[in-house]
Amino acid sequence: MEVSAEEEIKQIEMRNPHVAILGAGASYAAFPKGDKNGRKLPLMNNFVETLGIEELISRTGLAFSSTNFEDIYSEIHVRPELGDIREELENTVYDYFQKMELPDEPTIYDHLVLSLRNKDFIATFNWDPFLVQAIRRNGARFNLPRTLFLHGNVEVGYCPDDHMMGNNGTRCHQCGEQLIRTKLLYPVGEKNYHLDEFISRQWATLADLLKHTYMVSIFGYGAPTSDASAIALLKKAWGSVGSRNMEEFEVIDVRDEDDLRATWAPFIHSHHYRVENSFYNSWIANHPRRTGEAYINQFLNAQFIENNPLPMSASFEELWAWYDRLQEVEDAHT
Repeated sequence: MEVSAEEEIKQIEMRNPHVAILGAGASYAAFPKGDKNGRKLPLMNNFVETLGIEELISRTGLAFSSTNFEDIYSEIHVRPELGDIREELENTVYDYFQKMELPDEPTIYDHLVLSLRNKDFIATFNWDPFLVQAIRRNGARFNLPRTLFLHGNVEVGYCPDDHMMGNNGTRCHQCGEQLIRTKLLYPVGEKNYHLDEFISRQWATLADLLKHTYMVSIFGYGAPTSDASAIALLKKAWGSVGSRNMEEFEVIDVRDEDDLRATWAPFIHSHHYRVENSFYNSWIANHPRRTGEAYINQFLNAQFIENNPLPMSASFEELWAWYDRLQEVEDAHT
């Protein structure tokens, strides 16, 4: 038997969440030439020159063995006498990312948030504001996935009294106080996720989600050695691969499949994984807002399924009109 795209659209069966986890590679894939104003996304190996902080780094008086920002920051971080320079460096980084903007036309981030439902979650390691901006400009019309910010975010504020999250610069809906900006976690080996209340709560939510998800999509996150504690937390929540014999694990990355398979082996049960080198080849892009239903049809009911790829070249009006028919079905089932 085969399930057509039209039949898939009419199905609303999956209640468990699909969890997408984003790394820097997701933003780089979306904006290889920079944001709306040409502001480039820095990677660890070109961070210093992209932000133009050579003079600030030279003021440390240290002879760094590497030009990788992860190595440079880690060495500054452990030296109390460089506290003022570290603070200036952190403020410079924050300001750089805060000025980034999505282009006016639809992007991978718009396609991503439109292609998951409100039961689903996107957890990001990224500091950039793109995910929040995409949620903001599509959220008035659609029920979108919920978000988690695992390393803080320049676009996100937090109320420590009411544990409310919102856009930076706005006020808490409960107490009316100004939200404080979330702390950014920098690339050091021991990040101490538990020390910051906001980030600790984000991780606790993700840990609970991973126990109940049917599918995880890792998009552009390379699991660097400086994130060893993050990987340990993810693995603890995921549990043994033997107990996850039905869940599907998807990796969207341009790296070699054997390399990715080795990186994520502790999360993969046998053949229950897929590797794609483009977001547009992913389960999310080919079964938008119905990843769970496609999962049920293919893996539980053993049916052939037809793809329903999102219109990647559509304008916003065309894109929203295309997604309207999916949400209409969802609304009818609420």
